[in-house]
Amino acid sequence: MSMIRDLRAVVRPSRISLRKDTGVYDATRAPGTPSAVVDCAVYRDGARVYTDPPLTPHEAMRQVRRDGGFVWIGLHEPTEAEFAGIAGEFGLHPLAVEDAVQAHQRPKLERYDDSLFTVFKTIHYVEHDQLDANSEVVETGEVMCFTGRDFFITVRHGGQGSLRALRHRLQDDPELLAKGPSAVLHAIADHVVDGYIAVADAVQDDIDEVETEVFSPGRKGTPRGTDAGRIYQLKREVLEFKRAVSPLLRPMQLLSERPMRLIDPDIQKYFRDVADHLARVQEQVVGFDELLNSILQANLAQASVAQNEDMRKITSWAAIIAVPTMVCGVYGMNFDYMPETHWRYSYPVIMMITGVICLGIHRTLKRNGWL
Repeated sequence: MSMIRDLRAVVRPSRISLRKDTGVYDATRAPGTPSAVVDCAVYRDGARVYTDPPLTPHEAMRQVRRDGGFVWIGLHEPTEAEFAGIAGEFGLHPLAVEDAVQAHQRPKLERYDDSLFTVFKTIHYVEHDQLDANSEVVETGEVMCFTGRDFFITVRHGGQGSLRALRHRLQDDPELLAKGPSAVLHAIADHVVDGYIAVADAVQDDIDEVETEVFSPGRKGTPRGTDAGRIYQLKREVLEFKRAVSPLLRPMQLLSERPMRLIDPDIQKYFRDVADHLARVQEQVVGFDELLNSILQANLAQASVAQNEDMRKITSWAAIIAVPTMVCGVYGMNFDYMPETHWRYSYPVIMMITGVICLGIHRTLKRNGWL
């Protein structure tokens, strides 16, 4: 009978509630748990321990300290009051707690007495039909991770970067999850960097499109260019991308190279792969920035050339029109003694001479590329 009760505890569906602030279903939050808690679970030997009712963070930690395993708590944009109880329960450092609540932090890795505090910037590509000067190309969020000996806490900010699918994927790999909190930290780092790779590929397509427009031929074989505002907007988004990627290089190198007592040695090897992927994305983002600088300069140069072409054409036509203007001005003075004024064919001859002179000037300017 005891085996039947244990089996029912495992397969019994958890209580489901809809979080009003995020619009997602929380299947693990017990009554009395702060609303910022999206999920709270105990993992033992790589398997999730299901309970009914779900455990509060305090109950989960008490069970871990009694029976072993570790607790993974996920929070979304907690207030200072909501996070204070959890921070006190797990002995989190006040400086790290302040950073986790306020958000807007640079990617970093900080070591405290009994925990690691890691900040990741999440990047999401915003789909758009047409890139313009007001298009938003990327959206950013943040994931803060507290890694301890027997606990792992994630604090997420922003509408993107949900870890629900990642948690389910880890639960399907008990051998990896049995490595403890460091396995979860690696999975989140790998998930974030994989997101960078996907965004980099999408941004590359946008840059290729802008580059094609700038250098594609317009009428008469001249480059037609594009709106400089579009290039500048794309450059701003790439700069935001760069701010998320570049500061993370050093933390990934530390996690992959320097032994840490909270990181399982078997898991540390996997951080090398994450660091390698991150370095590749960093090279792409730096290349994007330099390429956009070149595209912007080329576009501005094309605009300057186009203005010069217009000025040359205006000047050329002004020179042509100056000839008949001068002739008509001379004959419009109404003097008695003007050359050939009493000759019958004087008017058509003067007009013909004027036309020949204008035609000669036109051909000369056209041969020199001014028209």
